[in-house]
Amino acid sequence: MAGFFGSIGKTPCITDVFYGTDYHSHLGTRRAGIATYDADTGTFNRTIHSISQASFRTKMESELPKFIGNAGIGIISDTDAQPLLFNSHLGRFALITVGKIVNLEDLTNEILQSDMHLSEFSSGKVNPTELVGLLIIQKPTIVEGIRNAQEKIKGSLSLMMLTEDGIVCARDAWGRTPVIIGHKEDAYCAVSESSSFLNLGYTHLRDIGPGEIIRLRADGVEQMAPAIPDHMQICSFLWVYYGFPTSNYEGRNVEDVRNYIGYAMGKEDNTQVDCCCGVPDSGIGMAVGYSEGHNVIYRRAISKYTPTWPRSFMPANQNMRDLVAKMKLIQNNAILHDRKVLLCDDSIVRGTQLRDNTRCLLEGGAKEIHMRVACPPLLYACPFINFSESKSIMELITRRVIAEIEGEEAARDDERVRVYATTDTPEYRKMVDLIAQKFGLNSLRFTKLETLIRAIGLPRKCICTHCFDGSSAHTL
Repeated sequence: MAGFFGSIGKTPCITDVFYGTDYHSHLGTRRAGIATYDADTGTFNRTIHSISQASFRTKMESELPKFIGNAGIGIISDTDAQPLLFNSHLGRFALITVGKIVNLEDLTNEILQSDMHLSEFSSGKVNPTELVGLLIIQKPTIVEGIRNAQEKIKGSLSLMMLTEDGIVCARDAWGRTPVIIGHKEDAYCAVSESSSFLNLGYTHLRDIGPGEIIRLRADGVEQMAPAIPDHMQICSFLWVYYGFPTSNYEGRNVEDVRNYIGYAMGKEDNTQVDCCCGVPDSGIGMAVGYSEGHNVIYRRAISKYTPTWPRSFMPANQNMRDLVAKMKLIQNNAILHDRKVLLCDDSIVRGTQLRDNTRCLLEGGAKEIHMRVACPPLLYACPFINFSESKSIMELITRRVIAEIEGEEAARDDERVRVYATTDTPEYRKMVDLIAQKFGLNSLRFTKLETLIRAIGLPRKCICTHCFDGSSAHTL
């Protein structure tokens, strides 16, 4: 995943860009970069750092004095190095992107066959942001260039261009990742996470629509191209996992959605437990809601050791993922001892963290362990955003369990797997029961897809649920 922040105003921007970008640190752990433009000297300044071994603030803070100017952009991501600088017939600009290019190889070959070249590489591969830049400069105007990229790319693409005439922003053509506009006196910003507004003094102006292209200047916002009608397919997992609790997408607050899910599950659950607990961080909001809905006390049976450990699926190496999942959470044995504990968590992907959590809670003296999950079972790999570093669909715990039930051929068959996506079918129940058995859970329940849709509150057609039910694949 990735998140970006751009700001332009009548005064120097670097403080806002630095802190605003830092407020997106939960969306990436590998690369970070900042670029500014100084209109007085006509100079672009740019820095890119690896943040896999140190935080964004640690890497960037010493370089802030060099960033001069009233316009700047920043990004934190898990993929390619950016911002990238371009000098073309469209002028000079710095470019950052959020998304996933499924047909990267095909587009690369098309670029090379057009006698253009690619010079940037990330981990020995083509840098997707450079490819986007080359797609843009194929056309005579910025708008036509961005439309060219949006039309050719399969997957998703939101972008921000720092130009000599403001900051150009475009949201993914299907709206899968958000771009939100903020405003304060004498300045405008565009962000992935609206939680970055508050402490910097910005207020929400509006969300950019799917495919919409806008330009920010110090004195206002200009629409360069309208949103594409009937193209909203925003990622439902933003509310389940990625989003910071104080962020809003399409007017719906992340923490409110998590509370609603937990409350709904608590109301319909008849399991008798002594307390409930949220798995930090994104399971906490659900657990607060569950506590209210089920009328059971909320206790912090697990705490996250925050100074050093990132999210468990971020490291590329599986052994490191296993280590991170184990080390970052610490159980409270005094609360667990001789109690029936219900855990709320955002999702189960590979099962790495669940396996270790269950073992630690049992070793801590828990009498029973029950698990409630804020989304339906993850059955499909996401082709639209960089949700996971998984190289194979068979890394999903659901697919591995289906392989045990029906064999690997059936588990790899997306059409066959659909029957497991429907709540309460015999196949669904068998899959869920087997997952519970594998991890020593007394009970396991996932949120129904209908509950998740109600919690988000947008029309069903506007929400992408591909990772749960395989829908939306037709848009590739």
